[in-house]
Amino acid sequence: MSRVPAHRSLVVRLLGTSILIVALAVGAAGWLAAKTATRAAQQERGRTLAGDLLIHDTLLGHAATHPNWDGVAPVLHDLAARTGRRITLTGADGTVLAASHPGEPLADRPDATVDPLGDPIDPRASGPYLLPAGEREAQRRVAEKRLVCLRGQGIGATLERIPSGRTEVRLAVGRFRSQRDCSFREEEPTRTERAALDQLLQRVNRCLKAQFLAEIGFYTADFTWYFRDPTHTANSRDVQNCVDWGRREQLRPYVAAPARLYVGSPARPPVSPFDLSPQSTARIAVVTVSVLLAAILATLVVGIRLVRPLRALTAAADASADRPVPVAITRNDEIGRLAGAFNDLAARSARSEQQRHTMVDDIAHELRSPLTNIRNWLTAGQDGLADLDQDLLRLLLEEAGLLQHIVDDLAVLAAADAGTLDLNLSSHRVADLLTQVCDAHRRAVVPVRLEIDGDPSADVDPVRFRQIAGNLLSNALRHTPPGGRVDVRAALDGGDLVVTVADTGEGIAEADLPYVFDRFWRADRARARATGGSGLGLSIARRLARAHGGDITVTSARGQGSTFVVRLNGRGHRLGG
Repeated sequence: MSRVPAHRSLVVRLLGTSILIVALAVGAAGWLAAKTATRAAQQERGRTLAGDLLIHDTLLGHAATHPNWDGVAPVLHDLAARTGRRITLTGADGTVLAASHPGEPLADRPDATVDPLGDPIDPRASGPYLLPAGEREAQRRVAEKRLVCLRGQGIGATLERIPSGRTEVRLAVGRFRSQRDCSFREEEPTRTERAALDQLLQRVNRCLKAQFLAEIGFYTADFTWYFRDPTHTANSRDVQNCVDWGRREQLRPYVAAPARLYVGSPARPPVSPFDLSPQSTARIAVVTVSVLLAAILATLVVGIRLVRPLRALTAAADASADRPVPVAITRNDEIGRLAGAFNDLAARSARSEQQRHTMVDDIAHELRSPLTNIRNWLTAGQDGLADLDQDLLRLLLEEAGLLQHIVDDLAVLAAADAGTLDLNLSSHRVADLLTQVCDAHRRAVVPVRLEIDGDPSADVDPVRFRQIAGNLLSNALRHTPPGGRVDVRAALDGGDLVVTVADTGEGIAEADLPYVFDRFWRADRARARATGGSGLGLSIARRLARAHGGDITVTSARGQGSTFVVRLNGRGHRLGG
């Protein structure tokens, strides 16, 4: 093993880094005094900005929860005491509503406008949506039931009280799939909210009618709207403008009128900089040299300790030309973790090599049978032992078709593994795609039933999507005896398109479930290609689903059938929604 050049040695690099850090520290000490006054001024500006934000937000909250500005004077005096600012609040006509320092001259322009109905509308402006105590408590109990249900399934969630008194369930970040229904309709509007929403809807639909737009309705109390005529389409911005206008008109009697805010600062003495004395300068120099020497010594010790296990790792990597050999390094630090990752790499390399040998053997086994049949029949025809008639040609074409099918499947898998699989994504009706697949796989002895929830559309490659569904459906039919049934369902789940293929067939043993999507895997090793498939269909279906940004999962039990679920994340949406 060749020696590492001195300029690339880890010890030399650590030493140079330590010297550089100390040198920068010396330079920092030089300009520290000059920058102290600037830093103090910046901190003061930061405190001033934080105070201004506090003043504006507090007054905005007061305006959102009061019909006028009566009683705001104590709030202004409290804010002035907390922030050290001079605060004046005037109406739109310049009339002083309240002031922390009466008689102070006002600036030419206000610093801000306090308007709870601005853009966006302040969420604290509840108005007629404010829940009474009884409704608030009843709605909270329903939300708590849903929280218990979600947490019982391992889904992270919390409760949040919004200004109107409603309790909402907030899911943790991430996507979760619930195995049972956890919807207790806590988002359903209460009696108070429904009455307010009906009043709002009258205003909004008048606005829409004036613009020749279709009427809308509201799903929940968070003003999520929908077209009452699902076939109608319109500019969502125009509809939202009418909704926002209607909300402002409805809330206006419950909030204070817009006001102008003037914020001033009392005079403060300037921050005086400080000078370094000769004694202080000498002390800084002594400390700097001491730090430099200590850094050099510590770097040498630490560098030598770091290099020793790294050399052991390098020697282990060079010990084998084919794959790395595991190395034993017992350290509970970054080097130890590196050794663990190195050993994991060695183990994965061994497993990959074994999988490669297994896959080569499987491919050779799958290709050997049709190739042998073709060769034997051609030899028999050449020797005059078989007539080259139409039956023989049809048999040879079938065997060649099997070979082509295997080669095509392997090509799809290779493209998916290399990340070069091209997808032509566009919006398609899921019902049309699945109907084509089901019609192509209908069997008299095993009926196929298709169920579509609503009329969803999805951004998919239509050819690859039909290939996913076709592979799953053909696999279900192959393992379902006569008299059984295969159900294909499609629905939207939180923006995800979910397609389920369930059969009443023989099922899969629990021990075999981890291997269902492995290439050339068959639950019954004795099955031939004619009855057991190529062993690539499920592998291809999963790779195509992942290429669409989704995945396929399976649940099954012996004698109880199997259920394959395709979930395409964020690919689905309702037509016209």
